[in-house]
Amino acid sequence: MANTKSAIKRIRRISRQTLVNKSRKTRFKKAIKKMNLILEKKNKKEAISFLPKLNSELMKIAKTGIIKKKNASRNISRITKKINNL
Repeated sequence: MANTKSAIKRIRRISRQTLVNKSRKTRFKKAIKKMNLILEKKNKKEAISFLPKLNSELMKIAKTGIIKKKNASRNISRITKKINNL
C-alpha cells in the first residue's frame, strides 16, 4: 500500500482515469461494431452517412491516447475500402 500522501492521491487519480479510459475504449469498440453491422447488411447509404461520425469518434479517442493515431487511421481506411467495395 502507498505510504506517502502524494502516492495516495495518485492512486485515487489513477482509479478515476481508469474509468474514463474504459468508457472511451468501449465507445471505440461500439462504433466499430456498429459500422461492421451496417457493412454486413450491405447498406451503402447508411454506411456512408455513419462514416463521418465514426471518423470523428476514432480520432477523438486517438487524440486522448487510448488507441494510437495510426490504429485509428488504419481502421478508417479499411472501413472506407469496404464501403467502396459494396
